[in-house]
Amino acid sequence: MNYILFDSFRRDALLPFVYTRPVADIRVGITTIREKWEMLLQTKTSSLTEDYLGVKYPLKQGKNNVLINGSIIPTEELIEKIKTLKKGETLSKEDQIIAMYMDPEDVDLTGDTESAEETVTHMDFLQLNNTWDIFYHNWKTIISDFELITKGRKSQPLSETNFITGDSDLIFLEEGAKVEFAFLNTTNGPIYIGKEAEVMEGAKIRGPFALGEHSFVKMDAKIYGGTTIGPHCKVGGELNNVVFFGYSNKAHDGFMGHSVVGEWCNLGADTNTSNLKNTYDSVRLWSYVEESFVSTGLQFCGLMFGDHSKCGINTMFNTGTVVGVSCNIYGSGYQRNFIPSFNWGGTQGFQTFKLNRAFKVAEAMMARRGIEFDEVEKDILTYIFEETSSRRQR
Repeated sequence: MNYILFDSFRRDALLPFVYTRPVADIRVGITTIREKWEMLLQTKTSSLTEDYLGVKYPLKQGKNNVLINGSIIPTEELIEKIKTLKKGETLSKEDQIIAMYMDPEDVDLTGDTESAEETVTHMDFLQLNNTWDIFYHNWKTIISDFELITKGRKSQPLSETNFITGDSDLIFLEEGAKVEFAFLNTTNGPIYIGKEAEVMEGAKIRGPFALGEHSFVKMDAKIYGGTTIGPHCKVGGELNNVVFFGYSNKAHDGFMGHSVVGEWCNLGADTNTSNLKNTYDSVRLWSYVEESFVSTGLQFCGLMFGDHSKCGINTMFNTGTVVGVSCNIYGSGYQRNFIPSFNWGGTQGFQTFKLNRAFKVAEAMMARRGIEFDEVEKDILTYIFEETSSRRQR
């Protein structure tokens, strides 16, 4: 069976993060959504996504294709239900397609899917319908991922220099992980430390928490539950219910709460984000779908920070701020609540971050991790630059 993860019709509600990736490659919990599906299906998947992303994330078709909604976080129960589908059948819930077993000629979703035989399910699962769902569902997803990843496996030994509160069996260290003189609390959830990752001395961590491979928690960091730090990151300061996709840094002091940070980002020393309004009202966040600010229904919501964006030291982000792709932000005072992609500046005004200059910055940062900024990456950023030009003119 060939499994394809497709972007749901609500894809644009997950911008700016899906400007640079299919929906299934969003990290929530310990792994990305794709990695969860592949672990449970025990096979590789491909993507049906936007054309400009197709070179980096190619679609692979077979004789027997099952298309799965890439915004859904899988469960074992859901996997079993999908595996029972017959050709021409669709699995759905509340008028939303979960999975389809399709003929090769219909894989582009232009075929007559309405005439397919439909199976309706009422089973529960988590799904990303909006950007804030990434941090909102992260707590539960770390717990379920931890159970899946560590089942039947033994953790590397934990140094006796650490201070542990709660069940030490809920701390799992992959090969090469280092944790010394840290305070680890598993009372509310597990703590997962990835391969070759390091928690430095004095760090205080409350689960559920996940640290990706080759990432670092700096000295004296304070990290609260529901936080995921993806691979190849450096974080410090105070974090509360934050998701870093990977290859990004917030290496110094400063508070960040109820926020999401993409890849190839850097936040300068003493960057702070507000995640609660002084009025305690529900936070409003910019919607790329509605082209306006919409209510999240949440009292806590901080910063949505797109791939390749940076900010200078002492940058302050207000409650419910959205920053697009490849921005460079600096200056005193609170920044705007919505900063479109490829903007350079801050409270004193913005100018367009020229594409060639953006290429040089991306190339330099990726080279530090031994990754080439190639023509495929250039083409993706070029498309985003052109697609978002009208927003920069506002």
